[in-house]
Amino acid sequence: MALWLHEGTAQTQNFTGHEATPWRRRLYQKAGADGDGKTIGRFGGHHKAWSPQSGGGKSPMRSNSFSSAERPPTSRQTQHEGIFVMLNIPDQNTTTAVKLHKFDETYQPVDISIVLPIYNEAESLRILFGDILSVLDDMSCRFEVIAVNDGSKDNSLEILKDLQASRAEIQVIDFRKNYGQTAALMAGFDNARGDVIITLDADLQNDPSDIPALVAKIDEGYDVVSGWRSNRKDAALTRNLPSRIANTLISKISGVRLNDYGCTLKAYRRDVMEGVRLYGEMHRFIPIYASWMGARVVEVPVQHHARQFGQSKYGLNRIFKVVLDLIVVKFLENYLVKPIYVFGGFGLMAIFASFATLAVALGLKFFAGTSLILTPLPLLAAMLFLIGCMSILMGLLAEMVMRTYFESHGRRPYVVRPAPPEPSAH
Repeated sequence: MALWLHEGTAQTQNFTGHEATPWRRRLYQKAGADGDGKTIGRFGGHHKAWSPQSGGGKSPMRSNSFSSAERPPTSRQTQHEGIFVMLNIPDQNTTTAVKLHKFDETYQPVDISIVLPIYNEAESLRILFGDILSVLDDMSCRFEVIAVNDGSKDNSLEILKDLQASRAEIQVIDFRKNYGQTAALMAGFDNARGDVIITLDADLQNDPSDIPALVAKIDEGYDVVSGWRSNRKDAALTRNLPSRIANTLISKISGVRLNDYGCTLKAYRRDVMEGVRLYGEMHRFIPIYASWMGARVVEVPVQHHARQFGQSKYGLNRIFKVVLDLIVVKFLENYLVKPIYVFGGFGLMAIFASFATLAVALGLKFFAGTSLILTPLPLLAAMLFLIGCMSILMGLLAEMVMRTYFESHGRRPYVVRPAPPEPSAH
C-alpha cells in the first residue's frame, strides 16, 4: 500500500443518506479503474461501501470517520477542499483520499497570531489592545489576537468580551480558574492558526511596537526570536538580580545562551511549536525545547516599561521553582529516551558502595577485632544494596513507561527537519 499526501480539492460522488455537518463530513473517495466513484465509510459500526448501482457491499478498507449519525449526503457532486491522505491499493486497483482536518467554510489563513495570558489586568486591556491592533493594522497582514483569561477576579473578562465584539480578529478563551501563565500560553498555542505566533504580557511592560522587529527576524530564517529587556524597568534587588542569576544558570546548564529567559515577548514559527506540551512553569524554557528540535534561536533587544497598574504576580519564591524546573528540563534533554542510565547508574553506584562498606566492616572485624554488632556498617551496606536494587528496578519501569508513551502517542524519538521548498521555475 502506498501512502502520500495531497493538498487541494477532492471530487466525491455522494449517495442517499442524511446530510452531515460540514466539519464532520469526512469522505473516502474510492475511484476504481472504471471511475465509478464509490464512497466508503463506517456507519453504525459496520464497514460499508456505496455505489450508484448497489448501495451496499463490503470494502477492504476500515474507516472510523463516520459515526452512526453521519450518513453520506444525498446524491450529488460535492467538492471538499483541504488536505487528504491518498491511499493507493495496487491489488485492488483503487485509491482512497482521506481528509485530515476539519472542513470549515469560513476558515481564513492567518499570518500572525498574538497570544496574551491575562490575569487581573483590567486597567491595562483597552490600552494594550489599542496598541496591538494599531501595530498589526500598519503591518498589513492577516492576524488574530487570542486573549486567554486565566481566571481573573476583576472585570477583565467583561472588557475582553467588549473588545471581541468590536473586532473580529479578537478571540477570548476563558479559564474556569487560575491555572498559571504556562497553561494560558499553552491554550493560546493550541488555538493559534498563524504561521508566526507571538506572545507578550498584558501588563503594558512589553511594547507591541517591537512586534515588527521580531517578525523581521523570523523572515530572516530564525525559528524562535526571544526578546531581551536590556533596559529593564523593575526593582533592582528583588527582580533584576534574581533574574540575572537565573538566566546565567539556565544558559550554562541548557547550553542555549540567552540574556533574558523571563521575557514573555517572543516569536515562534508555528511548526516549531507543534507537538510541544508545557507543564508547571515551563513556559520560560520554550527556547530550550525548540533548540532540541533543531530550531534556530536568536535574541533581540526590546523595550521595557515600568508597570502602570496593579502589581507583579511573581515573587522571590519563583527562584526555587526555576531551579526545580531546570532539573526537569535537563533530565528530559539527556535521559527522556534512556531513563535507565539515571536510575540504573545510581543503583550500580549504591550497590558498589554497599560492597565497599561491607568490605570495610569485615576488615575491621578480622584485622581490628571490632564486632559487626558494634558498628553500623553492616546495616548501611544492606541499606545501600536494597536502594541500588530498587533504583535499577525503577529504571526498568521508567523504560517501560517511556516506550508506552512513545508507542501510544505514535511519537518517535527523533525529529526530521522539513525539506526546504524547491525554487520556483521561471
